[in-house]
Amino acid sequence: MEAYSRLARLPQPKLQPLEIEPLIRRVVGLEVRVPVVLVPGPGVMIQADGDQLEQMLINLVRNAADASLETKGGVKVGWATAGPLLEIRVEDEGPGLSNTANLFVPFFTTKPGGSGIGLALSRQIAEAHGGSLTLEGRRQGAGCIARLRLPLN
Repeated sequence: MEAYSRLARLPQPKLQPLEIEPLIRRVVGLEVRVPVVLVPGPGVMIQADGDQLEQMLINLVRNAADASLETKGGVKVGWATAGPLLEIRVEDEGPGLSNTANLFVPFFTTKPGGSGIGLALSRQIAEAHGGSLTLEGRRQGAGCIARLRLPLN
């Protein structure tokens, strides 16, 4: 019930100027179970709710690390700009995705003891910021890529 309550009560983002690099560096530094490689991108400032984006990135990096633990792989986090968008990528070397149909369905989980709200909440945060969140299999090697796209303006 607590998980449902958090999902249902996501407040509107409080948009403020936010520098991306320090945020990503801080989140990457929190994960110590697997190697996390930071691939720095351009200096970018966006209008966003720093607390919500931090929570979403923690979820994405934690999921990537969980997957990579299964294969003794690592995680790579980086960002770039593409036209009017900022794209943050979280790439893991886990076993990959077998079925993407239910990934963003609340309470669907493939993890023992998982709540199934991390990705649903993350997508909700992305969309509240005018962005999107997708997951796909890596083209080279096993694993998954989470792509967060947010408007630069």
